[in-house]
Amino acid sequence: MDLVLASNNQGKLAELQALFAPLDVRLVAQGELGVPEAEEPYRTFVENALTKARNAARHTGLAAVADDAGLCVDAFGGLPGVDTAYYATQFGYAKGDDNNVRALLEQMRGVQNRRAALVSTLVAVRSPEDPEPLIAVGRAVGRITEAPVGEGGFGFDPVMWIAAFGKTFAELPAEVKNAHSHRGQAAREMLRLMRERWF
Repeated sequence: MDLVLASNNQGKLAELQALFAPLDVRLVAQGELGVPEAEEPYRTFVENALTKARNAARHTGLAAVADDAGLCVDAFGGLPGVDTAYYATQFGYAKGDDNNVRALLEQMRGVQNRRAALVSTLVAVRSPEDPEPLIAVGRAVGRITEAPVGEGGFGFDPVMWIAAFGKTFAELPAEVKNAHSHRGQAAREMLRLMRERWF
């Protein structure tokens, strides 16, 4: 079964493809099917993910899954949250993972409370008007490091230190990260929901 991923983020596509493999589902990035980016006007992950999933389904006629994810920093009242992808642009940097990390570390200089959570909300719809979207949420709590550590992963992985491992997500092998990350948790719950309701 083909499922449209309402994203063109290659890191996200690779991670989710591996996580969805047990369902024999092939994820196709929306860009490969000519789907335009959806507007994301909302302040919650679930509303934005639902909007993106419906947009992808509308343009392709296929079932779609969308992930809206972000970093929620305790010291910043949960921000950047849904604005995570554009975090660096608030501080004069170009959009991008490296600049997001740079901006975050600059803003956290001298901040004692470094607790943060990476949150992933996956929403899947069978059609654009699906009245019963599947919703799965994953949350990985950690601490923001003083500097990037590790070469793996993407996004904030090099600065997200996880106490259970004593390492950042970027230092962990992909299979270990996927088993414990916010996206891994959400994907496992989504697979359970799909098996229960769709297959």
